[in-house]
Amino acid sequence: MRLPMLSIMALATLALTAGCDRAKSPQAARNDIAEARQAAAQEVNEANRDAAKDINAASQGLQDKSRELADSNAKAAYDVELARADGDHKVAIQKCMTLDGDAQKRCKDRADAEYDAAKANAKATRVAQEP
Repeated sequence: MRLPMLSIMALATLALTAGCDRAKSPQAARNDIAEARQAAAQEVNEANRDAAKDINAASQGLQDKSRELADSNAKAAYDVELARADGDHKVAIQKCMTLDGDAQKRCKDRADAEYDAAKANAKATRVAQEP
C-alpha cells in the first residue's frame, strides 16, 4: 500500500512543478512587470512620505531643544553676571568702609550705581539672548 501512495504523491509534485517552469505569455509578462513597477513605485513613495514625516518631527524636536539650550545659556550667563556684580559690589562696599564721612557716602553711592548698572546690563543681555 505504501508504494501506490508514494506514486500518487510523486505524480502530484511533478505536476505542480511542471506548471511552474513554463514561461508566461509576453502580454501576461508585460502586465505583471507593469504591476510590479507600479507597486515598487508606490512603496518608494510611501517610504519617502514616512521619511519626510520622521525628518520633520526630528527637525521640530531639534528646534525645541535648540530653543531650550539658548534659553539655558542666556539664564546661565545672566546668573554668572549677576553673581559677578554682587561680588564686585561687596568688594567695593568694603573698600568704601575704609573711608570717612562724606567720601565714604560718595563711594557707597558710586558702588550702588555701578551695581545697579551691572544688574541692568546683565538683564538686557539675557533678554537679547532669549529666543
